[in-house]
Amino acid sequence: MTTTAETSDSPLRCWAVVPAAGVGRRMGNDLPKQYLFIGDKPVIVHTLERLASEPSIAGIVVAVADSDEHWSQLEIDVAVPLLRAPGGQERCHSVLSALNVLHGTADDADPVLVHDAARPCVRPADLAALIGAIGNRKDGGLLATPVRDTMKRSDTDGRVARTVDREGLWHALTPQMFRLDLLRAALQQAITDGYLVTDEASAMEHAGYHPRLVESHGDNIKITHPQDLATAEFFLEQQRRQGIGLTVNGLEDGG
Repeated sequence: MTTTAETSDSPLRCWAVVPAAGVGRRMGNDLPKQYLFIGDKPVIVHTLERLASEPSIAGIVVAVADSDEHWSQLEIDVAVPLLRAPGGQERCHSVLSALNVLHGTADDADPVLVHDAARPCVRPADLAALIGAIGNRKDGGLLATPVRDTMKRSDTDGRVARTVDREGLWHALTPQMFRLDLLRAALQQAITDGYLVTDEASAMEHAGYHPRLVESHGDNIKITHPQDLATAEFFLEQQRRQGIGLTVNGLEDGG
Protein backbone atom coordinates (compact mmCIF):
# COMPACT_ATOMS: atom_id res chain seq x y z
CA MET A 1 0.00 0.00 0.00
CA THR A 2 1.11 3.58 -0.56
CA THR A 3 1.86 5.81 2.38
CA THR A 4 1.35 9.57 2.61
CA ALA A 5 3.31 12.02 4.70
CA GLU A 6 2.13 12.86 8.21
CA THR A 7 1.27 16.37 7.09
CA SER A 8 0.00 17.18 3.61
CA ASP A 9 -1.69 19.99 1.73
CA SER A 10 -4.07 17.55 0.03
CA PRO A 11 -7.56 17.05 1.48
CA LEU A 12 -7.64 14.44 4.22
CA ARG A 13 -9.37 11.18 3.30
CA CYS A 14 -10.76 9.34 6.33
CA TRP A 15 -12.60 6.09 6.89
CA ALA A 16 -14.99 5.01 9.60
CA VAL A 17 -15.17 1.65 11.38
CA VAL A 18 -18.22 0.65 13.41
CA PRO A 19 -17.97 -2.51 15.55
CA ALA A 20 -21.51 -3.88 15.72
CA ALA A 21 -21.14 -7.53 16.66
CA GLY A 22 -22.19 -7.15 20.31
CA VAL A 23 -25.47 -8.33 21.78
CA GLY A 24 -25.94 -5.63 24.46
CA ARG A 25 -26.95 -7.89 27.36
CA ARG A 26 -27.37 -4.98 29.78
CA MET A 27 -30.33 -3.73 27.73
CA GLY A 28 -32.38 -6.76 28.79
CA ASN A 29 -33.71 -7.17 25.26
CA ASP A 30 -33.47 -10.07 22.82
CA LEU A 31 -32.73 -7.60 20.03
CA PRO A 32 -29.16 -6.22 20.02
CA LYS A 33 -29.21 -2.58 21.13
CA GLN A 34 -27.93 -1.26 17.80
CA TYR A 35 -31.18 -2.47 16.20
CA LEU A 36 -33.57 -0.93 18.71
CA PHE A 37 -35.50 2.03 17.36
CA ILE A 38 -35.18 5.71 18.17
CA GLY A 39 -38.07 7.37 16.40
CA ASP A 40 -38.47 5.77 12.98
CA LYS A 41 -34.92 4.41 12.64
CA PRO A 42 -32.74 1.82 14.39
CA VAL A 43 -29.92 3.20 16.53
CA ILE A 44 -27.21 2.05 14.10
CA VAL A 45 -28.87 3.83 11.16
CA HIS A 46 -28.76 7.13 13.07
CA THR A 47 -25.09 6.43 13.82
CA LEU A 48 -24.13 5.62 10.24
CA GLU A 49 -25.92 8.70 8.93
CA ARG A 50 -24.00 10.89 11.35
CA LEU A 51 -20.67 9.44 10.25
CA ALA A 52 -21.55 9.69 6.56
CA SER A 53 -22.43 13.36 7.01
CA GLU A 54 -18.76 14.22 7.58
CA PRO A 55 -17.35 15.26 4.15
CA SER A 56 -13.93 13.68 4.66
CA ILE A 57 -15.35 10.18 5.29
CA ALA A 58 -14.65 8.09 2.16
CA GLY A 59 -16.39 4.94 3.35
CA ILE A 60 -17.63 3.01 6.39
CA VAL A 61 -16.87 -0.59 7.42
CA VAL A 62 -19.33 -2.23 9.83
CA ALA A 63 -18.22 -5.36 11.68
CA VAL A 64 -21.23 -7.65 12.05
CA ALA A 65 -21.51 -11.11 13.58
CA ASP A 66 -21.89 -13.97 11.09
CA SER A 67 -25.09 -15.02 12.87
CA ASP A 68 -26.61 -11.53 12.62
CA GLU A 69 -29.99 -11.75 10.84
CA HIS A 70 -30.91 -8.08 11.24
CA TRP A 71 -28.16 -6.23 9.36
CA SER A 72 -29.31 -7.30 5.91
CA GLN A 73 -32.85 -6.08 6.67
CA LEU A 74 -31.83 -2.48 7.33
CA GLU A 75 -32.64 0.38 4.98
CA ILE A 76 -29.58 2.63 4.99
CA ASP A 77 -29.34 5.56 2.61
CA VAL A 78 -25.90 7.15 2.84
CA ALA A 79 -23.75 8.74 0.17
CA VAL A 80 -20.54 6.77 0.93
CA PRO A 81 -19.62 3.10 0.36
CA LEU A 82 -20.79 0.80 3.16
CA LEU A 83 -18.73 -2.37 3.65
CA ARG A 84 -19.26 -5.35 5.93
CA ALA A 85 -16.58 -7.17 7.90
CA PRO A 86 -16.99 -10.33 10.01
CA GLY A 87 -17.39 -9.52 13.69
CA GLY A 88 -15.17 -11.06 16.33
CA GLN A 89 -15.50 -12.39 19.86
CA GLU A 90 -14.44 -9.09 21.46
CA ARG A 91 -14.51 -5.48 20.29
CA CYS A 92 -10.80 -5.52 19.48
CA HIS A 93 -11.26 -8.54 17.19
CA SER A 94 -14.15 -6.84 15.36
CA VAL A 95 -12.21 -3.61 14.85
CA LEU A 96 -9.15 -5.50 13.60
CA SER A 97 -11.36 -7.46 11.19
CA ALA A 98 -12.73 -4.19 9.80
CA LEU A 99 -9.23 -2.76 9.47
CA ASN A 100 -8.18 -5.86 7.56
CA VAL A 101 -11.03 -5.21 5.11
CA LEU A 102 -9.87 -1.60 4.73
CA HIS A 103 -6.25 -2.67 4.24
CA GLY A 104 -6.98 -3.57 0.63
CA THR A 105 -8.81 -0.31 -0.09
CA ALA A 106 -7.34 2.54 1.96
CA ASP A 107 -3.79 3.88 2.12
CA ASP A 108 -1.76 2.87 5.16
CA ALA A 109 -1.59 6.43 6.49
CA ASP A 110 -5.30 7.17 6.01
CA PRO A 111 -6.97 8.05 9.32
CA VAL A 112 -9.69 5.72 10.61
CA LEU A 113 -12.43 6.85 12.98
CA VAL A 114 -13.66 3.95 15.13
CA HIS A 115 -17.11 4.73 16.50
CA ASP A 116 -19.55 2.83 18.70
CA ALA A 117 -22.65 1.61 16.88
CA ALA A 118 -24.69 2.70 19.92
CA ARG A 119 -23.53 6.36 19.90
CA PRO A 120 -26.07 7.95 17.54
CA CYS A 121 -25.89 11.49 18.95
CA VAL A 122 -22.31 12.43 18.04
CA ARG A 123 -22.41 15.96 16.62
CA PRO A 124 -21.07 16.72 13.14
CA ALA A 125 -19.13 19.60 14.72
CA ASP A 126 -17.39 17.16 17.07
CA LEU A 127 -16.46 14.89 14.16
CA ALA A 128 -14.99 17.89 12.35
CA ALA A 129 -13.15 19.04 15.48
CA LEU A 130 -11.58 15.61 15.98
CA ILE A 131 -10.48 15.33 12.36
CA GLY A 132 -9.13 18.87 12.37
CA ALA A 133 -7.17 18.36 15.59
CA ILE A 134 -5.70 14.95 14.76
CA GLY A 135 -5.26 14.73 10.98
CA ASN A 136 -3.02 11.73 10.35
CA ARG A 137 -0.60 12.37 13.21
CA LYS A 138 0.95 9.20 14.53
CA ASP A 139 -0.32 9.45 18.13
CA GLY A 140 -3.93 9.90 16.97
CA GLY A 141 -6.65 10.97 19.36
CA LEU A 142 -10.19 10.56 20.61
CA LEU A 143 -13.26 12.46 21.66
CA ALA A 144 -13.58 12.69 25.44
CA THR A 145 -15.20 14.73 28.21
CA PRO A 146 -13.50 15.87 31.43
CA VAL A 147 -14.67 14.18 34.61
CA ARG A 148 -16.79 16.63 36.59
CA ASP A 149 -18.12 14.42 39.40
CA THR A 150 -16.30 13.37 42.54
CA MET A 151 -14.73 9.97 41.84
CA LYS A 152 -14.74 7.10 44.36
CA ARG A 153 -12.83 3.82 44.25
CA SER A 154 -14.60 0.89 45.94
CA ASP A 155 -13.28 -2.11 47.80
CA THR A 156 -14.43 -5.70 47.16
CA ASP A 157 -17.44 -5.20 49.49
CA GLY A 158 -18.76 -2.17 47.60
CA ARG A 159 -17.60 0.32 50.22
CA VAL A 160 -15.61 3.47 49.48
CA ALA A 161 -11.91 2.66 49.61
CA ARG A 162 -10.79 6.16 48.73
CA THR A 163 -11.68 9.30 46.81
CA VAL A 164 -9.84 9.61 43.51
CA ASP A 165 -8.45 12.96 42.44
CA ARG A 166 -10.43 13.89 39.32
CA GLU A 167 -7.82 16.38 38.09
CA GLY A 168 -6.76 15.27 34.62
CA LEU A 169 -9.37 12.48 34.40
CA TRP A 170 -11.49 12.17 31.25
CA HIS A 171 -14.34 9.96 30.05
CA ALA A 172 -13.15 8.28 26.85
CA LEU A 173 -15.78 8.48 24.09
CA THR A 174 -15.78 7.74 20.38
CA PRO A 175 -14.89 8.25 17.60
CA GLN A 176 -11.29 7.38 18.29
CA MET A 177 -9.07 8.32 15.35
CA PHE A 178 -5.79 6.71 14.33
CA ARG A 179 -3.83 5.93 11.20
CA LEU A 180 -4.85 2.64 9.62
CA ASP A 181 -1.38 1.09 9.64
CA LEU A 182 -0.56 2.07 13.21
CA LEU A 183 -3.90 1.05 14.73
CA ARG A 184 -3.88 -2.25 12.85
CA ALA A 185 -0.41 -3.07 14.15
CA ALA A 186 -1.28 -1.93 17.69
CA LEU A 187 -4.41 -4.11 17.86
CA GLN A 188 -2.55 -7.10 16.48
CA GLN A 189 0.16 -6.63 19.11
CA ALA A 190 -2.33 -6.19 21.95
CA ILE A 191 -4.17 -9.39 20.98
CA THR A 192 -0.88 -11.28 20.66
CA ASP A 193 0.09 -10.06 24.14
CA GLY A 194 -3.25 -11.22 25.56
CA TYR A 195 -4.29 -7.63 26.29
CA LEU A 196 -7.95 -7.47 25.25
CA VAL A 197 -8.41 -3.72 25.12
CA THR A 198 -11.85 -2.17 25.46
CA ASP A 199 -11.03 0.83 23.28
CA GLU A 200 -8.58 1.62 20.49
CA ALA A 201 -6.69 4.27 22.44
CA SER A 202 -5.69 1.59 24.96
CA ALA A 203 -4.13 -0.47 22.17
CA MET A 204 -2.22 2.58 20.94
CA GLU A 205 -1.07 3.35 24.51
CA HIS A 206 0.07 -0.27 24.85
CA ALA A 207 2.15 0.27 21.70
CA GLY A 208 3.81 3.36 23.18
CA TYR A 209 1.73 6.17 21.66
CA HIS A 210 0.09 9.07 23.49
CA PRO A 211 -3.32 9.86 21.92
CA ARG A 212 -4.64 13.40 22.14
CA LEU A 213 -7.90 14.12 23.96
CA VAL A 214 -10.36 16.30 22.03
CA GLU A 215 -13.29 17.60 24.08
CA SER A 216 -16.73 16.45 22.96
CA HIS A 217 -20.21 17.69 23.76
CA GLY A 218 -21.82 15.81 26.63
CA ASP A 219 -24.72 14.54 24.52
CA ASN A 220 -22.42 12.05 22.75
CA ILE A 221 -23.77 9.25 24.93
CA LYS A 222 -23.51 5.49 24.47
CA ILE A 223 -26.74 3.52 24.70
CA THR A 224 -26.06 0.85 27.32
CA HIS A 225 -29.13 0.63 29.56
CA PRO A 226 -32.86 0.78 28.63
CA GLN A 227 -33.27 4.35 29.92
CA ASP A 228 -30.52 5.52 27.57
CA LEU A 229 -32.85 5.12 24.57
CA ALA A 230 -35.15 7.86 25.87
CA THR A 231 -32.17 10.07 26.68
CA ALA A 232 -30.74 9.63 23.18
CA GLU A 233 -34.13 10.38 21.64
CA PHE A 234 -34.32 13.58 23.70
CA PHE A 235 -30.83 14.66 22.62
CA LEU A 236 -31.54 13.95 18.94
CA GLU A 237 -34.74 15.98 19.10
CA GLN A 238 -32.93 18.86 20.82
CA GLN A 239 -30.22 18.75 18.17
CA ARG A 240 -32.83 18.76 15.43
CA ARG A 241 -34.44 21.85 16.91
CA GLN A 242 -31.04 23.54 17.02
CA GLY A 243 -30.40 22.75 13.36
CA ILE A 244 -27.94 19.95 14.17
CA GLY A 245 -28.46 16.65 12.42
CA LEU A 246 -29.52 15.18 9.12
CA THR A 247 -32.22 15.08 6.56
CA VAL A 248 -31.60 12.48 3.84
CA ASN A 249 -28.51 11.34 1.96
CA GLY A 250 -26.19 12.75 4.60
CA LEU A 251 -27.21 16.41 4.13
CA GLU A 252 -27.21 18.55 7.27
CA ASP A 253 -30.54 19.84 8.46
CA GLY A 254 -30.17 23.56 8.92
CA GLY A 255 -33.78 24.22 9.87
